[in-house]
Amino acid sequence: MTDLELVGVTKAYGETPVLRGVDLSIGAGELVAVLGPSGSGKTTLLRVVAGFERADAGSVRVHGETVDDASTFVPAERRHVGYVPQEGSLFPHLSVAENVGFGLARRDRRGPRVADLLALVGLADLGRRYPHELSGGQQQRVALARGLAIDPRLVLLDEPFSSLDPGLRAALRADVRRVLREAGATAVLVTHDQDEALSLADRVAVIRDGRIAQCDTPERLYAHPATPDLARQFGEVNLLAGRARDGRVVTVLGDLEAATPVAAGPVEVLVRPEQLVVGGAGGPTHAEVLETEYYGHDAVLRLRPEAAGTPCLLARVANPAGLPGRGERVVLAVEGPVVAWATGAREGDPQARPA
Repeated sequence: MTDLELVGVTKAYGETPVLRGVDLSIGAGELVAVLGPSGSGKTTLLRVVAGFERADAGSVRVHGETVDDASTFVPAERRHVGYVPQEGSLFPHLSVAENVGFGLARRDRRGPRVADLLALVGLADLGRRYPHELSGGQQQRVALARGLAIDPRLVLLDEPFSSLDPGLRAALRADVRRVLREAGATAVLVTHDQDEALSLADRVAVIRDGRIAQCDTPERLYAHPATPDLARQFGEVNLLAGRARDGRVVTVLGDLEAATPVAAGPVEVLVRPEQLVVGGAGGPTHAEVLETEYYGHDAVLRLRPEAAGTPCLLARVANPAGLPGRGERVVLAVEGPVVAWATGAREGDPQARPA
């Protein structure tokens, strides 16, 4: 079952377009992160789903019900959608328990629902406290409990960890994922933090200039990015010119297997640093070691290939015992299939598909 479906959603403020035809489908129980920089349209997308803004065109369906299209607009309070804002936005004059129960019918505010939710978020003994008596992480837990209080079809989280310090942010992310799983909730998380999106979400929808550039699992976003720009966003890259033929790509690093079928012609090839084998037997390329960065569990080498016109390369070595030193000459090879794109393909172009 699909709990959220957006088709061709557009939104502008005056003459400024923000959403430019967004298509997105989220299944029941999924946690999907919408990842993008400031100004990309991610918060506006969340506000349209919540019902705080009306789409200019397109449609929004929540749990199979149309809540926004050309002829229908269901207001926010009738969408049965939980919303967790960026700063928590708790009512300072209400206790923790009263904040959690605020959206419930009056008869339910003193019932077991509030106590159950406080236990779920790990705050069972803090119901009588007030927001100013809580830490930032505890306040966000209260906001999450309040968002879940109405047993929503969908929970929307608007950059809920951005105001917290890094250590607390990582711990709270794990707690939020656990709570959403235990509640059986479908959730959309808006964030600009790549690590947050990849570690927390079942799928990540990357939004660029009001469009979804790619929506996929974290693993596929890393292994099969749709464009070179997306490849750069998700980890370090080596991008090389090549030529595709007979389902393979020829580069200065050798005749390489393509990850998926590719049409013959010039291509841009992605080789991740961990695919680059230093000292690989029979490797076709020699290079000079320019720098070595040792991290204990692994190391990163910056290499200058001897082939003219080849950019410097990065290699990640998982077992860095006996690393070559600066100035040494090494042999390079590539392990595993590589992603390739038609040369000149741009984001949004039908040709901009990983090969």
